[in-house]
Amino acid sequence: MLFILFLLSGCAAPPITKPQVIKIKGSDTMFNLTQLLAEEYMKSNPNISIYVEGGGSTEGIKSLIQGQIDISTASRLPSGNETKLLADYYGSIGMFYLIAKDGITIYLNHKNKIKDITHQNLQKIFAGQITNWLQLGGDNFPIIPVTRPPNSGTFLYLKEHILEGNEFTSSAVVKYTTKGVIEEVSDNTYAIGYGGVGFSNNNDIFRASIDGIAPTEENVRNDTYPLTRYLHFFTAQTPAGAVKDFIDWVLSPAGQIIIKKAGFVPLWEISF
Repeated sequence: MLFILFLLSGCAAPPITKPQVIKIKGSDTMFNLTQLLAEEYMKSNPNISIYVEGGGSTEGIKSLIQGQIDISTASRLPSGNETKLLADYYGSIGMFYLIAKDGITIYLNHKNKIKDITHQNLQKIFAGQITNWLQLGGDNFPIIPVTRPPNSGTFLYLKEHILEGNEFTSSAVVKYTTKGVIEEVSDNTYAIGYGGVGFSNNNDIFRASIDGIAPTEENVRNDTYPLTRYLHFFTAQTPAGAVKDFIDWVLSPAGQIIIKKAGFVPLWEISF
């Protein structure tokens, strides 16, 4: 009996290691990028499962404050109230990491004659003060502004940097994802929208220049392009274990190459 038990114990299967889970949620601009980063990282770390959700920067930060996720992705810094809530809940204002640069691109339909828009006219378009392309030297057709909802970090960035705190026109078409904005602009010759530079390689839309400056990688990297910003990872506390390892990898050359391949601008110049 003892001999049989010894044999059985020797043949027993090794214990199954439960995979570690990292939960990430937030910026729609960063959704595809974060998915690509997660997929590439998991190839070399099969014991780690990373789940990525969108929903907007505001929703991501809210989920982080409530302890539902490990990393919040955001295309903006947290507001004063969000920072206070983090401090109240965790006794810390959290940690934030710059992982890439982005240029908010103005999307136009390829058939639109307008290829360059001044900062001032962009403000008037989204405020509803310029309503016809003829006013800008284009065709005599109404302008159809396309915007994102208020939980979008990109929405808030444009409201601060283009509208200078004023409201978007009530006639704007609201799309809940950047993909939806691109589809609206590509389907309508006289629509105008906006989104991250990583989406701008879509052949269905044209990337307009602002004040004669195109949203190229070089112009975004050196801050010449006027709508340049950083993309962030936030954690509630100093990360450790798998979360720290993943963030360190994203900031490494291997992770920055994925960022460049995704159409965003890495933190330093990278070739591959």
